[in-house]
Amino acid sequence: MTNKRCINTIFRLAVLLILISGCKKYLDVVPDNIATLDNAFTVRTQAQKFLATCYSYMPRNGDFGSDPAMQGGDEIWRIITNGGNMFNIARGLMNSTNPYGDNWQSLYRALRDCNIFLENIDKVPDMEAPEKARWASEVKFLKAYYHFILVRMYGPIPLVKQNLPISATPEEVKVMRDPVDSCFNYITQLIDESVEFLPMAITDPMNELGRVTVPIALSIKAKVLVTAASPLFNGNQDQVDLKNPNGTALFNTVYQASKWERALEACKEAVDVCEGAGYKLYMFAPTVGVNNLSDTISTQMSIRNSLCEKWNSEILWANTQTNSSGVQVLATTFVDPLFLDNWPLRGELSPPMKIAEQFYSANGVPIEEDKFWDYSSRYALREATEQDQLYVRRNYLTARLHFDREPRFYADLGFDGGVWYGQGKYDDSKPAELFYLEAMGSQRNGSNLADRGTITGYFIKKYVHFQNVIGAGTAYSVTNYPWPIVRLADVYLLYAEASNEVNGPGETAFRYIDLVRERAGLNGVVTSWATYSNQPGKPQTKEGLRSIIKQERLIELAFEGQRFWDLRRWKDAASLLNQPIVGWDLKQKVPSAYYRPKVIFDQRFGTRDYFWPIKDEYILVNRNLVQNTGW
Repeated sequence: MTNKRCINTIFRLAVLLILISGCKKYLDVVPDNIATLDNAFTVRTQAQKFLATCYSYMPRNGDFGSDPAMQGGDEIWRIITNGGNMFNIARGLMNSTNPYGDNWQSLYRALRDCNIFLENIDKVPDMEAPEKARWASEVKFLKAYYHFILVRMYGPIPLVKQNLPISATPEEVKVMRDPVDSCFNYITQLIDESVEFLPMAITDPMNELGRVTVPIALSIKAKVLVTAASPLFNGNQDQVDLKNPNGTALFNTVYQASKWERALEACKEAVDVCEGAGYKLYMFAPTVGVNNLSDTISTQMSIRNSLCEKWNSEILWANTQTNSSGVQVLATTFVDPLFLDNWPLRGELSPPMKIAEQFYSANGVPIEEDKFWDYSSRYALREATEQDQLYVRRNYLTARLHFDREPRFYADLGFDGGVWYGQGKYDDSKPAELFYLEAMGSQRNGSNLADRGTITGYFIKKYVHFQNVIGAGTAYSVTNYPWPIVRLADVYLLYAEASNEVNGPGETAFRYIDLVRERAGLNGVVTSWATYSNQPGKPQTKEGLRSIIKQERLIELAFEGQRFWDLRRWKDAASLLNQPIVGWDLKQKVPSAYYRPKVIFDQRFGTRDYFWPIKDEYILVNRNLVQNTGW
């Protein structure tokens, strides 16, 4: 057996602790790629296949069957029987016997293959040095990214800096977890090492879109360091007892301001490089036969298409392995009343009422703070007038909650009486001809079928490309897009957050929040709060601006898989995920009865839920691998 094959065997069986049926057999497994490993680096074409293998472990962002961030929190609710395993996380059914969303096994395989690639890429005879350096840098970044995903899920993990040698003893194979600060330091070290030979931009988009560039690497580094500086990992007293068997503490439970300083430096570098490379916040420019749109609809299209216009000007990195067409089908309800027989349409991704309420008023402040918005009467009824007709169907009777809201509310959400722009009707100068929803009992968008439809009374419009067109039977023309992993608005808000934590309210923090708000059709933070809020000085304190930045992230990045991780890193999940899931009284057929809040589910979240349990099977084999707190 060659040395490479031995390394592969030992590492796969021991460090990962994943292909195990029992203690006695954990060294008695045959690797699955022995037949090809010896040939993998003999020529460029074979090495390129191995590079593709390293990318193939990318988690499927935006996939409802495997991405826990999509329906594992409180942002989207569904019919229980349709939710699948990731929905069980939201329902409080996580366990250590067979953890939902467990990707320990696949990501440690990924790290093994990344190491094999890095150990062997220099041996390929028919490649020039610059190309070898670029490929190695991409894999080094992927190695950092896979470690980050594991840390974000499990906290401290065993680092895999290199594959174990053939001489490793059984005891050396039984690795311990590394302290979480060591994990973050190693991740950022790998990213720093990768940047030198990465390209600034993709020059062959037909073949290379989705591969790593400098702006991607630095943006992820910014996210990594903001995560490391956040309360979950910075001074978390809940983890004081999490220690290795040798007594090594896995969390430093003392807050360190220097972590935010590192994060701020990384965010600034990422923003400077991204802007220098030509990235900018997306603004809608019609590409179909559309009349001159109103500012109202143009703003909504800028918001919607920042997600679903593929490779637009602010998409820094998108996952080409995730197909958004399935998500769009899940989100699309019976928009066109002529095709109520269109069976593929599901319309079952349902934001709870608290998500609808988190969006600002039209004045750009929280609805409970707006001096001119009647928060106490938000569930009362109001009839839409001519001035509302691009938001709510004229003369339609719906809840006051649906009026005088910010553009992102109307761009992201569908609701009873709400206008749904697009889907074949693009002339907003004729509002009466635009599609709208009817979601009360027995209406076409109501909760009428056992296996589909809204569970709260709300729909996710944001996922659905405005050029999709519904037809008869099973016809549904879907404009597909790769799922964005990180876009410029995300990095801007990370920069604002880090700036506030280091320096407090100031020009930098306000500038990068306000850029995002401007695209959303809102005034700047200081002006909006001073003019409309009953807490006019809120942006002028670190605590107040922190609260504003959090809400801005939750709104701007709604339904993109960010809220799930943000609530955890902020340690806000224990508060927000212990609130009930509420919707309208869907079976009612008249507005006065329908518009009554109804509890759908009493959600529960405990301290232990901040991190995944390590599967019992892995700990049974390796007693040095301590279980996470509470599991």
